[in-house]
Amino acid sequence: MRHLKKGRALGSDASHTKAMLRSLALALLVNERIKTTEARAKEVRPLVDRIITWGKQGDVHSRRLIIAALGGEKKLLNPATEKRDLELSYRVIHDLGPRFAERPGGYTRILKLGPRKGDNAPMVILELVD
Repeated sequence: MRHLKKGRALGSDASHTKAMLRSLALALLVNERIKTTEARAKEVRPLVDRIITWGKQGDVHSRRLIIAALGGEKKLLNPATEKRDLELSYRVIHDLGPRFAERPGGYTRILKLGPRKGDNAPMVILELVD
C-alpha cells in the first residue's frame, strides 16, 4: 500500500527515484534545458523551483540547503578552460538568483514534444524561463 507516500514512483524504488530527481535537477541547472518524460519533469519542477528560491536569498544557510538538496557540492565543467572549477551552488546564487530576482516563482517551463518512438512515453522539454 502507498499510504502517506507523496509523488510518483517513476518505476523504481525510493532511493533510485531520489537519485534520479537530483540528477535531473543538476542537469537542468547546468544546461538550463533538458529533454525528459512528462512525469519526471513534473516531479523535478518543484525541486528546481525551491533551489532557485534559495539561490535568490543568497545567504550561507541557503547555500547549504542547495548543496544538501543536490547531494553534495558539485563542480561544473567550464567550457572555456575544460576544467571543473565553478561550483553549482555558487552559480545558483550568483547567476540564477539575480536573474530571477524580480520573478515571484515559476522558474521552469514544460514544452510538450509528443510520444517517444520506442515506448510511446510522452516527452517534454523542461527549461528555465528567461
